[in-house]
Amino acid sequence: MQQAAARPEGLFRSALILGLMSMVGPFAIDMYLPMMPEIGVALGVDEAAMGATIIGYFIAFGLAQLIYGPWADQSGRRLPIYFGLGVFAIGSVGAAMAGSLGTLVAWRFVQGLGGAAVMVVPRAIIRDMHTGAAATKMMALIMLVISVSPMLAPLAGSGVAAVAGWRAIFWVLAVAAVACVTLMHFALPETLPPERRVKVNVAALTRVAGMLLRDAKFMGLTFVGGFGMASFFIFIALAPFVYTQDFGLTPTQFSLAFAVNAAGFFGASQAAGPLADRLGLTRVVLGGATGFGLATATLFAVVATGGSSLVVVMAGLFIGNAFLGLVIPTTMVMALDDHGENAGMASSLGGTLQMVAGGVAVGIATPFHNGTATPMIAAIAACGLASATLAWVVLSWVRQAA
Repeated sequence: MQQAAARPEGLFRSALILGLMSMVGPFAIDMYLPMMPEIGVALGVDEAAMGATIIGYFIAFGLAQLIYGPWADQSGRRLPIYFGLGVFAIGSVGAAMAGSLGTLVAWRFVQGLGGAAVMVVPRAIIRDMHTGAAATKMMALIMLVISVSPMLAPLAGSGVAAVAGWRAIFWVLAVAAVACVTLMHFALPETLPPERRVKVNVAALTRVAGMLLRDAKFMGLTFVGGFGMASFFIFIALAPFVYTQDFGLTPTQFSLAFAVNAAGFFGASQAAGPLADRLGLTRVVLGGATGFGLATATLFAVVATGGSSLVVVMAGLFIGNAFLGLVIPTTMVMALDDHGENAGMASSLGGTLQMVAGGVAVGIATPFHNGTATPMIAAIAACGLASATLAWVVLSWVRQAA
């Protein structure tokens, strides 16, 4: 099975299937972004309050990974994905019928609880098949598939809302979850055989979690990527309001602008695998994190001195996100490389820490929103500098310890 999975056609097929399933989570965020201002008006709340629909999803998405990872280690990879997609579909139906902000936030939380399954379990599936540079290539291929989400999902959401209203976006997400269950059932075999499954109990979970939390390399790499992801979450939460209020874009125009900014991240992620083969994972992380920190700090300096035009902001974020595209897949792989026997738990704990950190970052940044790009860029730059600094500290220590 390992050899078959290693063939290029087998790797691409698996990455395509995992990528399509993994798109469900990003679509749940990206599809309704252009309509956030309109949804806020419909529910009678402002942009700061609408940020709760992002925060609730991220926190649930992160916390639920603590369940799916160990569950996937014990029962195999397929059952947790079936369950998670079912919960996601239920949450989507509830969100479509929500009549108040509180109800919408609650159902978004349910969506996040289900959507977490297709974030953490595919990572463990990758670890079942490959390690090192091969795993990075597969992760990059998955990100290539996922990359259509920020490019197409906002446009799709705008189109659906134009025809049937914003509630129809959540009905479409429910249908997508059902389609993913069907795809998983017929196209992807189980990758964790019974003899490799780990019986999970509270004592074992506590022991493994404690080991991971004490692992400086695992924790450091998790938060190098985590600060990067937090910056993207801040952009997701605030860009709809910045681009429509400060720059006067329509929902469709915002969708196109969002796609351009996201394209930098996903386009560069495809270079992560080849660069890892050529330079090694450590150099890729250091170079990507450094570039990300410098690019976002430079953008903030320009914006803070009066250069906050739409072109400047989009160009600066494109460059910063391109560097970030080198950081995320490589840190994911490096963090899991030493934990093959506990890949599910390591993946889930790492994902939980990253998603909760992202939710906290959004919660901190949202109250400072004033309708301009400056607070958003300041928060993104802070995350970029934190990621770069931590990368140098952690990987310098790893080099010395090797």
